[in-house]
Amino acid sequence: MKVVYVIDSLASKGGAERILSDKMNYMVAHFGYEVYVITCYQDVEKNPNAYFLSDQVKQINLNIPYYSQYQTGYPKRLWVKHRLYSLLCDELTTAVQRIDPDVLIGLGYFNADLVCSIRCRALKVVESHEARIFTMSDKGLSRSLLSRLFMRYYKYRYFRRIERKADVVVTLTHGDAKEWHRAHRIEVIPNFTMMEMPLVSSCDSKRVIAVGRLEWQKGFDRLMEAWQMVERMHPDWQLSIYGSGTLREALEHQIQELALRQVVIHNFTPSIAEAYAESSVFVLSSRFEGFGLVLIEAMKAGLPCVTFDCPFGPSDVVVDGECGFVVTDGDIPQLAHMLTRLIEDGNLRKQFSKAVLERVKVFDVDVVMQQWKTLFEHR
Repeated sequence: MKVVYVIDSLASKGGAERILSDKMNYMVAHFGYEVYVITCYQDVEKNPNAYFLSDQVKQINLNIPYYSQYQTGYPKRLWVKHRLYSLLCDELTTAVQRIDPDVLIGLGYFNADLVCSIRCRALKVVESHEARIFTMSDKGLSRSLLSRLFMRYYKYRYFRRIERKADVVVTLTHGDAKEWHRAHRIEVIPNFTMMEMPLVSSCDSKRVIAVGRLEWQKGFDRLMEAWQMVERMHPDWQLSIYGSGTLREALEHQIQELALRQVVIHNFTPSIAEAYAESSVFVLSSRFEGFGLVLIEAMKAGLPCVTFDCPFGPSDVVVDGECGFVVTDGDIPQLAHMLTRLIEDGNLRKQFSKAVLERVKVFDVDVVMQQWKTLFEHR
């Protein structure tokens, strides 16, 4: 079976790039598929792949200089942008038709409307890696009224074309699946993680951990407010945040303003598995998620989780009251209360720890990849 993925680049250290690389590696190793990935804008000599990709996966780089449009001003930039898009259409169509795949997969946030419109015999699949309502989102950004109206119209046309042209839309969560109700067919297949956990937490350390990009989406500013309430009652417990991003300075300023003494922001580390094992509780304060892969990572390490019920993902992963707590989105006092409850009850932490180790088996790589195999081979 020939499977083709289309993505802008594999050079970014993002969740979609990581899970896509892992899936392709698995398919060639375990299913014997002939797998191709077409990277449209990546210059691999200057920007190599961020994650390991098997030699058996055939990577085709179109190397279209998309970002060159920003070297010119308006109105000329519009003409350059149009020429580059036309080049993408021609090059991508030629590459796909030359391969003649059985399955053609586009990612919801990157020209998926174009991918599923290419004339070929393939089953056309669109993966919604980030929730549809947040794809091309301007939340947290400042846009003019005209820009917002244009983006609303563009997104409407973009998604309607996908709904008409794609054979299947695959979402990560049931919440996102509801947003695609006009698609021909919808399947929910969760993410998995290949991260090895050499150690499982004993849940005895006085440390809560959070992991993610230091950006508005991840809601660490909300977590700081909650932790201020927690720290007053338990000044001997530490909150450790692992990540990097544009808001680091703002968060450090907030730490000073709130007079927090037990909050430490660490740079992202490849040894994050050890950091999980050295903690007792995981907390997720995001405003929105495509899935919440870090929840699965933390659960593999045996950590009970406290998370906002943000759209979408956490409620699909964490069973409230069984392996953690799912808190009303934005309810900062409730988030603080549930963290405090776990801090104060070591037996409950260990009870939840056993439960998460069972729950996370649902997201085992073999279980999830079998769902993809069934989708591809049983149409």
